[in-house]
Amino acid sequence: LVSPITNAQQLDPILLELIQKGINKSHAVSIRNSDAALAQTDQKIAKAVYLPKVTLNGSFTRLNDDITFGEDTENLLLSTQKLLIKEAVGIPFNTPLPESVPLTAVPNLQDKNILKSSVDLNWVLFSGLTVHNAVKASEHKEESMNYLSLAEQDKVALKIIEVYDQLALVYASKTALTTTKSYLDEQTNFVTKAIKNGLATPIDLKKIELAQQQMAGKFLAFEQNKTLLIEVLHQLTNEDKSTLALLHPKLNQFSNDTSSTIEKRNEIKALEEVDQALLYKSKMIKSNFIPKLALQGHYEFLEDDLSLLDPIWYVGVGVKWNIFDGNQTRLSSKKVVIESDKYKSQISEATEMIDLSIIKAELDYKASIQNAKIVEKEIELADETYQLVQEQYTNNLTTINNVLDALKDVEQANFKLQNSLYEQRRAVTELHHAKGILKY
Repeated sequence: LVSPITNAQQLDPILLELIQKGINKSHAVSIRNSDAALAQTDQKIAKAVYLPKVTLNGSFTRLNDDITFGEDTENLLLSTQKLLIKEAVGIPFNTPLPESVPLTAVPNLQDKNILKSSVDLNWVLFSGLTVHNAVKASEHKEESMNYLSLAEQDKVALKIIEVYDQLALVYASKTALTTTKSYLDEQTNFVTKAIKNGLATPIDLKKIELAQQQMAGKFLAFEQNKTLLIEVLHQLTNEDKSTLALLHPKLNQFSNDTSSTIEKRNEIKALEEVDQALLYKSKMIKSNFIPKLALQGHYEFLEDDLSLLDPIWYVGVGVKWNIFDGNQTRLSSKKVVIESDKYKSQISEATEMIDLSIIKAELDYKASIQNAKIVEKEIELADETYQLVQEQYTNNLTTINNVLDALKDVEQANFKLQNSLYEQRRAVTELHHAKGILKY
């Protein structure tokens, strides 16, 4: 009944495959991976600030009327035009300009129909380190989400290992029941012959038949437990139930290497990455007071409808420097510092809880080892007692009730051993998880 000892890291290949399928199906893992992908996208968005933005514009506007010069200004422009013509052709200053000489009409400042098509360029040359800090914050956030994804994978693995071991325990109970059933069958044959020889009564046979009915009920409970655990595994892994029904896991004893090192848990790493992300977020907020530099350009494709004051193109460089923002930067930075302190407290609390879980798992493992030794002695005693009572009953020195009680003790002792192996595997699995060295 004692299973061979295996290394705790060498899980059943079938179990490893189920764990991977469970991880692939897990919605919690998928959500964490999506959060990491979002953080990665945030990095690209932040870096895209330094890419030039080019915009094509088009518009049509109709004013209620043309925008023109005032009457006095228009007369002045026409008079100036006449003087220039006289000077060009050599007409005396005081001589009227002949009416046959055409004059150019004074253009409108802006025609009432305006059709425009242009292109704009906006290019951030220096963001005051805002982009750099935003990228760093997003990188640490992505790492935090990756560690949380690994933590969720650990939870999935632990749950599947637990259900798988429970299924193994159910099968182990069936083995114990099968052994007991064989003993009952032997007792049935013996009592049947004894009745014929006048060495036993029909009541003895009735008692054995009752024990057999109780045994049938236990086999039914086995089938029900098996069906339930297969359903749970199906929900966790999405594996076909027909395939899971073919599984026959066994409770191999786990060994525990007490010298194994302790690695930092993924939950702690995730919290530390969040703390680093908040550090860069604080720097990003403080960079609000660093001057920003940007280039802007504009070009008009259509010139006909431009006003006399509109340029065809222009290029400029601008500087933005926040001097005082009403304490918003200072308060926002203070808020981030408080949030960072909160995560530091969570890291300390989680570390203390992990240390406690390591101690508990080690104690549970030691207790399971000691319990297994005790149960082995119980099995030895129960077997010897059963053989003794069976011999006494054969010699008509005891009743069938004592035989059935002794047989029940054998069955319970055998199941206790399998249960102790189950508890031992649970303790080792929890210990390796607490130490951050659970491999799958």
